[in-house]
Amino acid sequence: MIDEQVARKFLNDNPDIEVLEAFVVDVNGVPRGKWIPRERSIDVLVNGMAMPRSVYALDVWGRDVNAAGLAEGTGDPDGICVPVPGTLARISWLKRPTAQVMLSMNGPDRGHFFADPRQVLAKVLERFRQMKLTPVVATELEFYLIDPVRSALDPVRPPNTREGRWHTGQTQVLSVAELQDFEDVFYEIDSTCREQGVPADTTLRENGPGQYEINLNHVPDALRAADYAVFLKRIVKGVARKNDLDATFMAKPYGMQAGNGMHVHFSILDEKGRNIFVGEDGPSELLMQSVGGLLRYMGESTAIFAPHANSYRRLKPSEHAPTFASWGFDNRSAAVRVITASKPATRIEHRVAGADSNPYLVLAMILQAAYMGMKERLDPGGPITGDDHALDNEPLQSSWDAAVQRFATSGFAYGAVGPEFRSLYTACKYQELDEFSLRVTDVEYDAYIRTV
Repeated sequence: MIDEQVARKFLNDNPDIEVLEAFVVDVNGVPRGKWIPRERSIDVLVNGMAMPRSVYALDVWGRDVNAAGLAEGTGDPDGICVPVPGTLARISWLKRPTAQVMLSMNGPDRGHFFADPRQVLAKVLERFRQMKLTPVVATELEFYLIDPVRSALDPVRPPNTREGRWHTGQTQVLSVAELQDFEDVFYEIDSTCREQGVPADTTLRENGPGQYEINLNHVPDALRAADYAVFLKRIVKGVARKNDLDATFMAKPYGMQAGNGMHVHFSILDEKGRNIFVGEDGPSELLMQSVGGLLRYMGESTAIFAPHANSYRRLKPSEHAPTFASWGFDNRSAAVRVITASKPATRIEHRVAGADSNPYLVLAMILQAAYMGMKERLDPGGPITGDDHALDNEPLQSSWDAAVQRFATSGFAYGAVGPEFRSLYTACKYQELDEFSLRVTDVEYDAYIRTV
């Protein structure tokens, strides 16, 4: 809940606000909610509001997933969604003066609602609290700026630069000039992040045409780190649209160009604020055990890290995309990169998840795997050097269907997200898989319709 005095002060400080955008984040990481008129906003901010519980179990097209058991045959009941403190802020990219607030749903007994991805992560973090440990987390999000004019024959293309030239084939990684071409866009993204309290740090030009990355600072609260990732995606998309562009976090919008990843950096502090990943002469035993857990349970987590059909186009040998459950010291070819350049900042970078994933679920699976690695004292084996993966490095799933099947029967997933959420997520993914199985692609027509 948000304190009434805080809510009233916000509205008094922003007298032009006309509407409140109140939303939850569904299983696919999509914000879904309502616009509330100003005169009703205090009641929503203080007491919450009702939304159908089935809002969490929608497929990527926004359709009910009846097999999830929250809509059909239940009467589709409401749950009470309460505001998340610290998420009330202005939205800058809309013409109408608007504020936003994130919501989280209570269960029927006012406790956790199993289908809320934010609360899935909260349960994992409770296990760390019981051990008096605190994960410190940051995400790095890659995205493409794209031309908003699209067609079936030209579904995605880079925007024009300031000079009006197309640059489809150019890489221009770390180009300062490419950042300057879209100075107005990135300035507004940065200023909006500051206004909303999103700790954005570095912005850089990435490998693909029109591809960029924004890094978020480390915070000692994994829930807030996931919130910030959700807000950053909203800001980037909204500001791009305001500037007559689109932005996409799709994992692989261009078949022949780099994919969009969401890299997760994390360390863990003990009750005295010490980084438990720091050892006497290098990484600690607890760090190595955490890496062991990340590798052991990576295959069972892939359906979360790569949640869509397009996600698996990214997990191919190219542009530093991981293809094996491997680790290495400061090695971007590995799925898990151990960073020890600064001893106090010793940490793990998990490089598997795509930018199309749900940040709450990704962090839940990563942190649960690290937790299990420490609990079970798992040995990660030796590090890789270069791209030299050993025979005992398990290949990452290359098939969406196989990844979902493995998740559906995974004992690790059962413990990480709970049996009810595992079933709900599996039902959503199977419905999406069924939809894809009914669609005949242009490639198939091109190859077969007259030839075979």
